[in-house]
Amino acid sequence: MTKYSFMVFAGACSYGILSTLVKLAYGEGYHTAEITFVQALGGMSVLWGLHLFKRSRSAARPRLYKLMLAGALIGFTSWLYYRSVQYISASAAAVLLMQFTWMSVLLERISGKRAAQPGQYICMIAILGGSLLAAGPGIGSRSDLRGIAFALASALTYALYIVSNTFFSTETPALTKSAWMMTGSAVLMLVLVATGDGLVHADAGLLKWGLLLALFGTILPPLLFSGAISRIGAGSSAILMTAELPVAILSANLLLSERISHWQWLGIGIMLTAIAALNLVKKQA
Repeated sequence: MTKYSFMVFAGACSYGILSTLVKLAYGEGYHTAEITFVQALGGMSVLWGLHLFKRSRSAARPRLYKLMLAGALIGFTSWLYYRSVQYISASAAAVLLMQFTWMSVLLERISGKRAAQPGQYICMIAILGGSLLAAGPGIGSRSDLRGIAFALASALTYALYIVSNTFFSTETPALTKSAWMMTGSAVLMLVLVATGDGLVHADAGLLKWGLLLALFGTILPPLLFSGAISRIGAGSSAILMTAELPVAILSANLLLSERISHWQWLGIGIMLTAIAALNLVKKQA
């Protein structure tokens, strides 16, 4: 595995542990809006610090309001995803989030950005079938429908974020884009905090969880991806990024003692294979 492939793999693994960290934060009494706000604020501070240190200059002046709107979208994705793990298991939430893979294909088709191929529809059906097995009891009759709704909504907003990024100029440095996007995310989270429960727990514990989520969710992945995806290609990167799912399942099993059956592992295998095939078909198309 080359250095750049490992960077993409490591970024995906960072995303994979987020649902487990959020579950642990909930166990200490913190709520969604406050941990998401501290995460966005911490990520924004670090990214702007790196941006100013490197003194990034872009060949094309970015439309800042578009970048901030995209950041608000990814921030809202995090908020929805974190809300989902209040009601369903972390592993089930991770499985449902991965539905963004086929949702993004359909959105590209609707937007006219790219026409879907017959092979892609077969892969999407396989992803759905694998998801039913992989989610296991997390979306069974005992689960809370609100958790399922929040997780699927986060998958949709994540797909919207991915598709919207295809319309941005590639000449704008990744660090610049990430800093402005995280600013938009922080602004939205501030609004949610102000209009919701507020910062009920403004203490060291909240700072700990917020910074951990910022490190693994908004700082490391963008930095790793921006330096590696262009080197190995989008198709190979998308396949490596499927590592997020097994890491999410394993971290939930090890740190939260969530049981994983053989049927769930079979479903995960089907999902990962179908996602890899979906990205290969997209690359060929």
